[in-house]
Amino acid sequence: MADNGEEKLIAVARHIAKTLGGHTDNMTDDDILKIFSNFDGRLREKLTDNLPGEDPTASAKFEHILKPLHRQISIYVAADHPIWADSSDAASFLGAVDELTALTREWSPMGHDKSVSSFLDRADDLLQQAMYRLEEEFKTLMELGTESFDVTRLPDGESANPNYASDTDEEEFDGEGSEIPVAHPVSDYDIVIDALPGGTIDDLHEIVKRMVAAGYGKECSHVYSTCRREFLEESFSRLQLQKFSIDEIHKMQWSEIEDEIDKWIKAINVALRILFPSERRLCDRVFFGLSSAADLSFMEVCRGSAIQLLNFADAVAIGSRAPERLFKVLDVYETIRDLMPEFELIFSDQYCALLRNEAVTIWKRLGEAIRGIFMELENLIRRDPAKAAVPGGGLHPITRYVMNYLRAACRSRIALEQVFEDSLAPLGASGDYMKGDERGLSASSSLAVQMAWIMELLESNLEAKSKIYRDSALCSVFMMNNGRYIVQKVKDSELGSLLGDDWIRKHTAKVRQCHVNYRRSSWNKVLGVLMIDNSASSPNGASKSLKERLKLFNTYFEETCRVQSSWVIFDDQLRDELRISVAENLLPAYRSFLGRLRSSLEFGKHADRHIKYSDEDIGARINDLFNGNGGSGGGRK
Repeated sequence: MADNGEEKLIAVARHIAKTLGGHTDNMTDDDILKIFSNFDGRLREKLTDNLPGEDPTASAKFEHILKPLHRQISIYVAADHPIWADSSDAASFLGAVDELTALTREWSPMGHDKSVSSFLDRADDLLQQAMYRLEEEFKTLMELGTESFDVTRLPDGESANPNYASDTDEEEFDGEGSEIPVAHPVSDYDIVIDALPGGTIDDLHEIVKRMVAAGYGKECSHVYSTCRREFLEESFSRLQLQKFSIDEIHKMQWSEIEDEIDKWIKAINVALRILFPSERRLCDRVFFGLSSAADLSFMEVCRGSAIQLLNFADAVAIGSRAPERLFKVLDVYETIRDLMPEFELIFSDQYCALLRNEAVTIWKRLGEAIRGIFMELENLIRRDPAKAAVPGGGLHPITRYVMNYLRAACRSRIALEQVFEDSLAPLGASGDYMKGDERGLSASSSLAVQMAWIMELLESNLEAKSKIYRDSALCSVFMMNNGRYIVQKVKDSELGSLLGDDWIRKHTAKVRQCHVNYRRSSWNKVLGVLMIDNSASSPNGASKSLKERLKLFNTYFEETCRVQSSWVIFDDQLRDELRISVAENLLPAYRSFLGRLRSSLEFGKHADRHIKYSDEDIGARINDLFNGNGGSGGGRK
C-alpha cells in the first residue's frame, strides 16, 4: 500500500513538471524528488534516505563502539566517591574519556547522516557529563592541597620565610588531612612553595589535558583559578593585610596608614618574591604544554591580590602631600622600585600586561607624590611667619626641622635621585626660577639643585626673621647660630656631597662674616672708650679724661656682659671661638689703658684704688657670655 502511494506521488510530480513545460522523459525518479524536495517534507525525507554513497551500517558501527563507553563512563560519572581515591579507577576513567573524545572527533565529519548525528549527540552529551565529573575531581584535588602560606610565625622585620619542602614531588598525596612538610625558616626570599605534592600535580595535569582536548579549557581554568585565589587570599589574611578602598585609606589617620604601609611592604615582598613565583611555577606544571591556558589561569589567580597591593600604593601616591609623609611614601616608592624586575618577570605574558603596566604607572605616580611633598616643604618654609623672636638669638625651630628633615631624606638619596631625574626641570619643585649658582649644581644631579633651592629658601626666611631683633649684635648672633647649624648638618651628611665643597665654603664664610659683624656692633663701643686721645692740653685734663673713660668703660662693659650673658650660642666650639675673639680684642686694649692710668702723675701708685676689674676679672666676665638658655636655641640636636 505504501509503495503504491509513492508511485502515485512520483507520477503526479512527473505530470506537474511536464505541465510546467519541463522534459521528464529522461529524468529518473531521484531527479524528480530533488526538484520537488523543497515543496514537501515527505519528498525531502525520501531523498535523504536514498542519497548515493551512504553506508547504512555506519550508525550501527558507531553504536557498537559507543555503547560500552557509555556504560563505563556512566558508572564513574554516577560514583559517590572520589574517582582519584583509586589510581586504577582514575586511569580507567581517563582512558574511557580519551576513547570517547577520539570517537566524537573521528565521526564528526559524518554528522550529516541523521542516524550518525543522533549518536553523535548522545556521545557529546556523555562527553559533557564526563567533563563535569572531571571538573569535580579537579576541584577536589585542588582543595585537598590548598593549605595557605603562613609567615606570621617569623620574627617581625626578618626576610626569612618558611619554605614548603621541595622534595614533596616524590610523595603521593593521600587525601584530606595531609600536610605539606615545612622546612626551617631561611634568610632570604629565594624560595618556592611547592603547594601541592608532585603526584597531585601530575593528576591535575592529566585532567587538564582531557578537558582542553574536549574544548573545556575555560571551565578548567576557572576551577583552577578559583581554588588558588582562595589560597592567596588566606595567605594574605595571615599577613594581616586588609582590603581597603582608596576612600577608606584617605579617611584614616596618618599613624594608621603608617602601620598599614609596614604590613603592605612585608606582604608585597612575600607576594612578588614567594607567592606569585610559586603560583607561576605551579600553573606552568599543571598546564604544561598549554601556555595560553597557563597564562590565562595565572592571571586569574593573581590579578585580585596584585590589584589589592597596587591599589594600596596608589592610594598612598594620591594622598596628602604633607611633608611628614615623605619617608613612608619613599618606603613605598623604593619597595615597588626594588620589585619592578619581579613584576616584569612574573607578569610578562600578554594576559598580565595590564598588571605590569599598572605597576609602572603607580611607581611613577609615587615619584610625582614625592616631588609634590618637596613642593609642600618649600611652601611651609615660605609661610613660616616672622613673628616672635627666638630668645637669645638661638636656633629657630624651622632651621632644626628643615635640616633634620633633609638629612633624613638623603638617606634615601638613590631613590630621590631617580625621582628628580625623572622630572629634569631646571626649576624648583614649586616652579620658581633657580639662581645661576644653583643651576650650576645641575652638573651633579637634579636632587642637588632641589636641595640648594630649599637651602636658599631657608636662608631667606631666616634673614627675614633676623630683622625682628632690634639689637644688630643679637641679629648677627641669630644668623651665626642658624648658619653654623646648617653648615654642620650639611657637612655631616649626604647633603655635603650633594651640595659640594664650594657651597660649604661659601656658607662657612657667611658665618664668619656674622662673627665679625657681631664683634663690631657689640664691642667697638666698649673698645672706643679705651682709645686715649694723646692731644690732651694738660696733664690734669688727661687724668680727668682717663678717670671718666674708666668709669664709662665699666658701665659699657657691665651692661654688655649683663645683656649677652643671656644670649645663646648653641655650638660649644663657636661659643669658645667668640669668647676668645672678644678677649683677644678687648684685653690688650684694656691692659694698655690701665698702663696709661698707672703712669699718670695724678693717680700714680694709688691708681689700683680706681680700677674695678683686673685682667682676670675681665676674662672671667667674658667667659660668662652666652650662657643663656634661650628656649629653642638651648641644645643642639
